[in-house]
Amino acid sequence: MKLKDSFFYTIRDDIKDEELISGKLLVKSGMIKKTSSGIYMFMPLGLRVKQKIEDIIRDEMNKAGASEVSMPQLIAGEYFEASGRRNAFGEDMFSLKDRYDRDYVLGPTHEELFVMAAKEKVKSYKDMPFNIYQIGNKYRDETRPRYGLIRTREFTMKDAYSFDMDEEHTKVSYQKMAKAYNNMFDRMGIDYRVVKADTGAMGGKLSEEYQAVTEIGEDTLVLCDKCAFSSNIEVAPVKTKELKKEEPKAMELIHTPNVHTIEDICEFLNIKADNTVKTLVYNVDGEIIMALVKGTRELNETKLRKLLKAQSITLATEEELKKLTDASFGSLGPIDVKAKIVIDNEVNNMSNFVTGANKTDYHFKNVNVKDFDVYKIGDIVNIKEGDICPYCGGTIYFKKGIEIGNLFDLGTKYSEKLDLTYLDQNNQKKYVDMGCYGIGTARCMAAIIEQHHDDHGIIWPMSVAPYKVGIVIIDTKDEKMNEIASKLYDKLNEMHIDTLLDDRSDRVGVKFNDMELIGIPIRITIGKKINDGILELKTRDGKIDLTCTLEEVTDIINKIIKRTN
Repeated sequence: MKLKDSFFYTIRDDIKDEELISGKLLVKSGMIKKTSSGIYMFMPLGLRVKQKIEDIIRDEMNKAGASEVSMPQLIAGEYFEASGRRNAFGEDMFSLKDRYDRDYVLGPTHEELFVMAAKEKVKSYKDMPFNIYQIGNKYRDETRPRYGLIRTREFTMKDAYSFDMDEEHTKVSYQKMAKAYNNMFDRMGIDYRVVKADTGAMGGKLSEEYQAVTEIGEDTLVLCDKCAFSSNIEVAPVKTKELKKEEPKAMELIHTPNVHTIEDICEFLNIKADNTVKTLVYNVDGEIIMALVKGTRELNETKLRKLLKAQSITLATEEELKKLTDASFGSLGPIDVKAKIVIDNEVNNMSNFVTGANKTDYHFKNVNVKDFDVYKIGDIVNIKEGDICPYCGGTIYFKKGIEIGNLFDLGTKYSEKLDLTYLDQNNQKKYVDMGCYGIGTARCMAAIIEQHHDDHGIIWPMSVAPYKVGIVIIDTKDEKMNEIASKLYDKLNEMHIDTLLDDRSDRVGVKFNDMELIGIPIRITIGKKINDGILELKTRDGKIDLTCTLEEVTDIINKIIKRTN
């Protein structure tokens, strides 16, 4: 690529409407351009990076024995009705009608169509295992698109599906994909962790996420300082400390004017937050539920939804709350209330605690679990930093992460709903066991930049850089500089080393700044020393900065590329 006559630009101004470093740098470097909220166009350099990431993914998927297909993005709505996921996706799904008033959606994911494709092959147990995948666009009507390429309405995803006879065979396919994923992200130069996660709208038995460790990210990663435990905070189990039960005391109603928070009640009664219990009210599949957690904890809605085996869960509105009690939110509690009550494991372990009295400006002291009816008990809170590791007793700490890939053991969820069956060795009809494996290609771009950048711009790993080498001509009016630069450019491209040539007439400072901003791994500078056959070579990461002869430069470049690939 020669810059002078190419579609290339960079932006000098600060980018105001991007939250993350990755979004700002991708926009400034001219790699992406936002067209509307959560929707981006990819410019030439950005598209090259995205394609190189996809090439790595495609290479590892093919090595793992998967076959690539291409699925339509416009899907008849009836398929999502059949799988029961129309309601699960709800308003997140883009819906439209054709001229005959038939229902269609823009594909948020493609399980249904992959099952349809599998039906063409699967008749007998002899027809499995196999794995098919695509790299294509997905569409989700995000309520709040944010974080640049991390949460968008249109995005490119690699999604793969394995088809096996049973759970044991699916485990083999699952591990094969896990190995391929490790290879992919290692090749991309991403520092990642594999964490347990919620299955969400995908459903199934097991979900693991590949999380890029970053300073800022959507997800909180839960890690242990002693063992290999790792989890998304949504599903991280909390180990309950065993407490010695106290003798129950007489429950006492206390007037607590203008006390609305845990901090307020602790100050008013001169007690510790560990002695308080918070009451939250939820609408769970249309039923009002009270959830009780320790005053020092935050309720985990994912855990609550799973405990109750619910489809939807939202905080109760003021109108819904009034049907239950006239008390304000700060005075809610479990005593004498007509609602199902769910308590956390820690609450079940407490004695003589303080709760709201379901009467505005009043609380109860010395409440015990025996004082109210409990519908369910379970782990429904977020784990905290400093908690005990649920597996080894070590100390829990947090990191931020960007989800870049996921693995799902779907079991027979989709094959049962969509009637994907086979005849086993005994000629008995069985449902196919499935696995699902996704990677967000643009998310990988963003994660790489979050981990590889400095004050001057992007530092692309060699494997995904739009070009491996950038040649800068100090003075484009100098014929010798132009001639040597052009010959070196041609030679490197003939050697299949992606190279760009900055042959613009801009000041050299502008050229250097642009090279650093767009993150080209190796920069060759052709200046006045070329009259002595000398070039300057510098790597973007700053580890190499030297002069060499024209005869040496290609060998040096080759060695750097081989060492960093």
